[in-house]
Amino acid sequence: MNAVKICNLALSVEGKPILNDFSLEIPTGEIHVLMGKNGMGKSSLAKAIAGHPDYSILNGEIIFNGENITKLPPEERAQRGIFLAFQYPVEIPGVSIANFIRAAMNAQNKKMETVAFYKLLHEKMDYLGLNREFASRAINVGFSGGEKKRCEILQMLMLQPLFIVLDEIDSGLDIDALKLVAKNINSLRSDTFSGLIITHYQRLLNYIVPDRVHILEDGKIIHSGKPEIVRKLEEKGYAFLNSEEKP
Repeated sequence: MNAVKICNLALSVEGKPILNDFSLEIPTGEIHVLMGKNGMGKSSLAKAIAGHPDYSILNGEIIFNGENITKLPPEERAQRGIFLAFQYPVEIPGVSIANFIRAAMNAQNKKMETVAFYKLLHEKMDYLGLNREFASRAINVGFSGGEKKRCEILQMLMLQPLFIVLDEIDSGLDIDALKLVAKNINSLRSDTFSGLIITHYQRLLNYIVPDRVHILEDGKIIHSGKPEIVRKLEEKGYAFLNSEEKP
């Protein structure tokens, strides 16, 4: 069964076409990677999967675990187990990380008693090397790049989503933070967990081995193949796709 099936999607933002006749299938239990030059629509696709209201679906549909979610609002998609880690996580002044995560868990019918919730939260924070004060900070306010990514990973570990979309989560990370992100994504892998990783670089894929890699250009996937293609792209650039060498 496919965790996510996107069929002939046409997408626009503020009247500007972004994707056209875009299709992609990600089977349950697999992690796929989406790559491509800047401005090709990768982040737009991520937000469309999550249900961002600024992105208008002109045609096509998004199927999640057999259900058509094309017209569902973002909160209902999240309740069904979709998680989007933003490239640039937003600041939410006045809302602590702990309160935000607990509200999100409650909305997904994963309610816990206060003592049990904080016990689990502190276990995950210890695992991520975060001190207790971190949970009381306002979400992403004054955070470094690494702290923002740790905050996203903490949310992911607590919510245990079924499908994640990671939009350039490796952007701006040093090697230790990158390894930590990869370690935690790998810890979630299972027969029921799936994901789409959007990235420009090979380095994250040194630690997370995807099942498939897709290349996006002009709003469509122009190539899908094994992870080995990423090393060729690093060496030779996207012109490599037009050569006879490609797998």
